[in-house]
Amino acid sequence: MQKIVLASNNKKKIQEINELLIGINLEIVPQSLFKIGEAKEPFDTFIENALTKARYASKRTNLPAIADDSGICVDSLDMRPGIKSARYAHKKATDQENIDKLLSALSGEKNRNAHYYCSIVFITHPEDPQPIICEGIWRGKIVETPRGNNGFGYDPIFEDFMTEKTAAELDPIMKNKLSHRGQALQQLKHKLTMKYE
Repeated sequence: MQKIVLASNNKKKIQEINELLIGINLEIVPQSLFKIGEAKEPFDTFIENALTKARYASKRTNLPAIADDSGICVDSLDMRPGIKSARYAHKKATDQENIDKLLSALSGEKNRNAHYYCSIVFITHPEDPQPIICEGIWRGKIVETPRGNNGFGYDPIFEDFMTEKTAAELDPIMKNKLSHRGQALQQLKHKLTMKYE
């Protein structure tokens, strides 16, 4: 079974990715097992940051690597928080602090349309010149009052257009079908199946 390092220490994200990649003959192991810290994310695009994280994890473990970079982009805020979604309020912000800042930024705003974006990359080695790159976009809007207890990040205030439920109100199976990360991982699963089967 091919071992692949997942360039993340976020437990909920690791669980989500493992559930979505079930059924492929791959063993996905988090980078935390190797006692390596987080990579820097110096770029202004999700794709560049995901690639940086994948190359960092692959270099330090000598394994193929998967990394993602994702965030929420709000139309009326010029696509912010964007790549700074996890540290929108400040560098070590909690989910609640980020939610509070976003709701405050949208106070009185009529256009609350937003989307979650995810870029996932897979590399076979640190200098891989042909990374597999997959992306997903999940459209919705920011609600004024948080709803639901599932998920993480901005899920309680992001309402999916199709179901009219917040991401935090969806059960994990439905969320994985609709979400930005779910879409990107379905593409990745297809490409990795072709590569490794």
